[in-house]
Amino acid sequence: MHISDKLAEAHKLEKPAFSFEFFPPKTAQGVQNLYDRMDRMHDLGPSFIDVTWGAGGSQSELTCEMVNVAQTVYGLETCMHLTCTDMETEKVDGALDAAYKAGCTNILALRGDPPRDKEKWQAVEGGFHYALDLVKYIKAKYGGHFDIGVAGYPEGSDDEQNPELLMSHLKQKVDAGGTFIVTQMFYDVDNFLVWVDKCRANGITVPIVPGIMPIQTHAAFLRRAKGMNCHIPQDWIDALEPIKNDDAAVREVGKGLVAGMCRRIIDHGVMALHFYTMNLAQSTKMVLEELGLISREGTPTKKLLPWRQSLGLSRREEDVRPVFWKNRHKSYVARTQDWDEFPNGRWGDSRSPAFGELDAYNIGLKGTNEQNIKLWGRPESLQDIADVFIRFLKGDLKSLPWSEIPVTEEASPIIGNLLDLNRRGLLTITSQPSVNGVESSDPVHGWGPSGGYVYQKAYLELLISPALLTQLIERIDGTQSMTFYAVDKAGDLRTNAPSDGPNAVTWGVFPGKEIVQPTIVETISFIAWKDEAFRLGTDWANCHPAGSPSRQLIEGIMSNWYLINIVDNDFHSARGIFNLFDGLEVKNLDGPLEWSKPAVDGHAPKGIAELNGTHKTTDSRVFQEILN
Repeated sequence: MHISDKLAEAHKLEKPAFSFEFFPPKTAQGVQNLYDRMDRMHDLGPSFIDVTWGAGGSQSELTCEMVNVAQTVYGLETCMHLTCTDMETEKVDGALDAAYKAGCTNILALRGDPPRDKEKWQAVEGGFHYALDLVKYIKAKYGGHFDIGVAGYPEGSDDEQNPELLMSHLKQKVDAGGTFIVTQMFYDVDNFLVWVDKCRANGITVPIVPGIMPIQTHAAFLRRAKGMNCHIPQDWIDALEPIKNDDAAVREVGKGLVAGMCRRIIDHGVMALHFYTMNLAQSTKMVLEELGLISREGTPTKKLLPWRQSLGLSRREEDVRPVFWKNRHKSYVARTQDWDEFPNGRWGDSRSPAFGELDAYNIGLKGTNEQNIKLWGRPESLQDIADVFIRFLKGDLKSLPWSEIPVTEEASPIIGNLLDLNRRGLLTITSQPSVNGVESSDPVHGWGPSGGYVYQKAYLELLISPALLTQLIERIDGTQSMTFYAVDKAGDLRTNAPSDGPNAVTWGVFPGKEIVQPTIVETISFIAWKDEAFRLGTDWANCHPAGSPSRQLIEGIMSNWYLINIVDNDFHSARGIFNLFDGLEVKNLDGPLEWSKPAVDGHAPKGIAELNGTHKTTDSRVFQEILN
């Protein structure tokens, strides 16, 4: 979506929009840390983010990569900076093509700073001299695909201090195709508001987004203000000077000063704030909290679907996903990134997608062995492993091998049941409670347009000892509403599903729309998830030295236990799925585990064509051929 449209909507609703700027880090670990921060800051609800242009080979490539990841993986509407510095037309074309393919529809066109080894800015041969030239080029080549932002300088720029000339240049950039303006950072709000009025008097009507630099430390505050030639009001100096050696006090007082400036901007009718985060979160978050634009827990964006949408070029219309990747959004996006089409509306032919191979997309456990051992310890019994799951459910751990995200508030209605299962040695991986027609505006379970109602079937996925599997399957077969899939690492698949087609486990009913069914369970996807789930467990085992008790224990579970998912198709039932487990437990959690496979009495193996029976046993390699 174009930024100018987002800003116009914010102005119409008189609801301030805010956005964040990030820059390419210099190290691989810095990049990963920034991605994690982007992921968390998504939940603050920014209208967009932008990524600065890293001039020079590897850094410019990193900018393009970051734009792609932000759009496709994290679902963040992203604006890519693009400068004229050291950029021949061929390089500009490459950058624009990369942005286009990433699904990015917003560019901030800048002249850029001179390279560090040069005192003055010079255009390269075959390149562009001014941001105006770049705006014209983008507009001519891509028409209306890109919203084109341009820079505004309320206090002058490094090489031009004449305000009339700068205003003339700005008007030319807007007239050439600029659709919004992002300003240089400032602290003199009086000067900014006068400048905004001058822009309007000169016929510049596009949205103006003020650049806001939160205050991290006193030294950084002075350094950045000096570097940008920002005028610092005397009352700011008086407030910060006495506490300059106390970083916490500086952040607290700075929060109030910056928030006060933002309030005056909003009161003037400018419904946008763009935060220069310096790749940090806390100071920006403090200002937003002070303004009441987010709560201390964050203010999640209104969800159009129950899972985070990708904004990749071909994924904006995607509206169906399997529930198995509920807690591993990034790996699902990675394994499906080469699809030509994505499920839209009904799931359709579940056999058409080919999930990417695990090794090809680096799908595995993140972090070093040392980091993961520090996080999950050195388990030597099933009790130790169950304790890891219990700590996760209680919020003491932020991740599991099978979950990239902490437990969410959605699990609150069933958290006691999940804790009880894990205390009995039944290791829960993914779940959702039943939901019977809550309003789409509900802060926990709601999604989709206003005025609708959403529904969920209870869903539970867990690792189960083979000694308990047969009894559990018999109990499921004794119900009329439960369907299941169970599979081990070797591919022994058991199911009572009436077909290998999709079973919607989440759906919504909205005014003037067909029923939306965005989350499903189906066979092909489950087999693809099975490979990933057992791979993650094996990766966890491999964090420990060969032959160690921890490695042998986790490897044994991965090699012998089953991954089972159960759907209670009666969405009115709140606890039925947990009643299946009454009295089931692994004996002697502190003792050695016995590895044995259950027989499925009375059920002969069936092929994929025989999907009409009440219970089926087959080899998932049949499905694997379809996947490949």
